[in-house]
Amino acid sequence: MKTGGQLIVEALKANGVERISCVPGESYLAVLDALYQSGIEVLVCRQEGGAAMMADTWGRLTGEPGICMVTRGPGATNASAGLHIARQDSVPMILFIGQVQREAREREAFQEVEYRRAFTEFAKWVGEIDDARRIPEFVTRAFAVATSGRPGPVVLTLPEDMLVEEVVAPEAQAYMPVESHPGKSQIAAFETMLKNAQRPMFILGGTRWSEEAVADFQAFASRFKIPVGCSFRRQMLFDHMHPSYAGDVGIGINPALAKEIRESDLLVLLGSRMSEMPSSSYTLIDIPYPKQKLVHVFPDPEELGRMYRPDLAICAAPAEFVAALKDLEPPALPLWAERKSAMHDAYLKWSTPPEAGPGPVKMGPIMQWIEENVPDDAIFTNGAGNYATWLHRFHRFRKYNTQSAPTSGSMGYGLPAAVAAKQLFPEREVVCFAGDGCFMMHGQEFITAVRYGLPIITVLVNNGIYGTIRMHQEREYPGRVSATDLVNPDFVAYAEAFGGHGELVEKTEEFGPAYLRARASGKPAIIEVKLDPEAITPSRTLTQIRQSS
Repeated sequence: MKTGGQLIVEALKANGVERISCVPGESYLAVLDALYQSGIEVLVCRQEGGAAMMADTWGRLTGEPGICMVTRGPGATNASAGLHIARQDSVPMILFIGQVQREAREREAFQEVEYRRAFTEFAKWVGEIDDARRIPEFVTRAFAVATSGRPGPVVLTLPEDMLVEEVVAPEAQAYMPVESHPGKSQIAAFETMLKNAQRPMFILGGTRWSEEAVADFQAFASRFKIPVGCSFRRQMLFDHMHPSYAGDVGIGINPALAKEIRESDLLVLLGSRMSEMPSSSYTLIDIPYPKQKLVHVFPDPEELGRMYRPDLAICAAPAEFVAALKDLEPPALPLWAERKSAMHDAYLKWSTPPEAGPGPVKMGPIMQWIEENVPDDAIFTNGAGNYATWLHRFHRFRKYNTQSAPTSGSMGYGLPAAVAAKQLFPEREVVCFAGDGCFMMHGQEFITAVRYGLPIITVLVNNGIYGTIRMHQEREYPGRVSATDLVNPDFVAYAEAFGGHGELVEKTEEFGPAYLRARASGKPAIIEVKLDPEAITPSRTLTQIRQSS
């Protein structure tokens, strides 16, 4: 006889879970008790949104579901921010929610929410375990659903009384991963289309990649001398210094790259949904019939043909598709080498940081310092805001698993993501980029980094405004500033009050020494970079945006 709480933990261990994030609640005390001396590491967080974002990062960087536990009502709704990120970003994750006791259901009991109605848009599947004997079944299914096809989050709710019930249940076993492979005829058709193309273009994105698959695709690109781009915030999928790399297909795309995509005669979307941000608001590819011949490789058949009608649709995980390319031989003549080289040269020019800018702090030279002094295997995290442009455009990603950033554009993600990444890879440097508005949404998780001895480095770009919104505001309603100014704390004192290390940068030349001191401190660190709000983008100031409106 075992309690429901014990069965939950046994099922997690059977599926290889080594860590969870949580904010505790009385609704799942039986699970917390079962976690005691279970061998599963528990990261106690300070807000459920941060806990869910940590689980998302684990899922993003490992391919296995990140696990998060929260209490009912307000706890669950706080966690929904992380669910939304995992859903839009195709990241495997399982959120366990304590629920009201079964006899109180449908009475609007204390903190009661019907999650099967409320969270349908946030998750691939929302289930409630009414019978403790079915826990192994539900948990195994949750892992399978979260990882199969297009990965995503699953929600399991746990009635409080079910968790203390003592029952006899089957021993939990690990879920069986399901892979989707391309057919031989599809690979043959793809090879013919590729060899007949004059202006091919590959765009990589999505999840279900691996380090081996990334290396194999780079070898394929080298043999075929083809241009390759990476979808929005999936830049770690291809070495930016590889001669085939053409650039980031995301917000603020290089106009030269956008032109090449529009004028390509064969476009291969490999793992990417090519949604609003990477498609430049659905302008790069016509819907529903693209001008380019389109090959779409995606692990979920429901996505194939949903927006873009492909000339060749292949339902396969990116890693499995890449494995099938190993035996393909390139054309005898290097058909695309010249175009590939021109596109890479355009990328290098586009990604060279500017030296000038308004104010005493110039972000261009700071990015150049980071490129020269931060290891290639460092993991960069961020949330949303104009500050992220400096990272996404000017940092040249070299290795797989060096990026954790939400394609959904969620603010507040960077700091909890950095905590989770450092916990997962303690030997690697982890750098969080955050704006002042973004940081304050989950800044309390800095204490989580301190508590668990995770020396992340946060580059906090403080311009005193909600920058992206101000930029749009000045464009649409020039000079009419409303609700976009911020008042901030002393971030150096904030870091020190939490037990971390703090630095203030008010001149460009102060950044390098401040970063080295932060690294040497061995503590979680915040480097506050005081940026003139006029430096809203790398190429245009707020005043220029206002005057051109």
